[in-house]
Amino acid sequence: MQTLSENRCFGGTQGVYSHAASTTNCDMTFGLFLPEEAQDGPVPILWYLSGLTCTHENAMTKAGAQQWAAEQGIALCFPDTSPRGEDVADDEAYDLGKGAGFYVNATQDPWAKHFQMWDYVAEELPALLAENFAIDMDRQAITGHSMGGHGALTLAMSLPGRFRSVSAFSPICNPTGADWGRKQLTAYLGDDETTWARHDASLLMAETGFDGPVLVDTGTSDQFLDLLKPETLAEAAAKRRQQIQFRMQPGYDHSYFFVSSFMEDHVAFHAEALYA
Repeated sequence: MQTLSENRCFGGTQGVYSHAASTTNCDMTFGLFLPEEAQDGPVPILWYLSGLTCTHENAMTKAGAQQWAAEQGIALCFPDTSPRGEDVADDEAYDLGKGAGFYVNATQDPWAKHFQMWDYVAEELPALLAENFAIDMDRQAITGHSMGGHGALTLAMSLPGRFRSVSAFSPICNPTGADWGRKQLTAYLGDDETTWARHDASLLMAETGFDGPVLVDTGTSDQFLDLLKPETLAEAAAKRRQQIQFRMQPGYDHSYFFVSSFMEDHVAFHAEALYA
């Protein structure tokens, strides 16, 4: 693992690190904020998964999460959204290829060699953090924005007992039924739609739900509402009687102005679960 930068931040340290990842067969970069309490022992961690076109850097610099995480004594991890490198497959469209890993393990060429983002986020990166940093891996929570909200919800519901809480900002809720999803799932996983279901938050909510609290915020002026399909997740949660706060925020769009406006709420929500 290589240290690319470390900066003092709200009493803690915001670092950026790279490492050779065996899952994605390329070098991966991630951001990690450690609060001051990490100097004295392991601290809980909140994962933040970013959306389409983003790298590790977008949320790290725009979401305003470090201030609230520092107050709560929580670490923050900002993984990249896809594999990177000259030999990594890509597409001219912004919503496929680099910056658009969709947090799945690709099975189709030319994506399968590198696009193993589920295993990277669920297995390899957590193991790396546990080995190298003062993080309490028994206290994990996860959040994300847009494509990252999709990833946070699907990981949380597919890995029971891993995360104490899950939240999402304007998540892609029903990728099997929207253009933000069907295109990518076909490319990465193939035409057999039965393999897609484990990556659809609304279908997972209906089938298994989450064994803890859920918070979802979406803006009423989000320019991508027809692609996000938040109503499908709300309906599934209601039918399941899932413990959930589902909020449509008046006038907010899909931007990081929206994310940063409600970040304090989300960090406090996770802190309550992590310190319960």
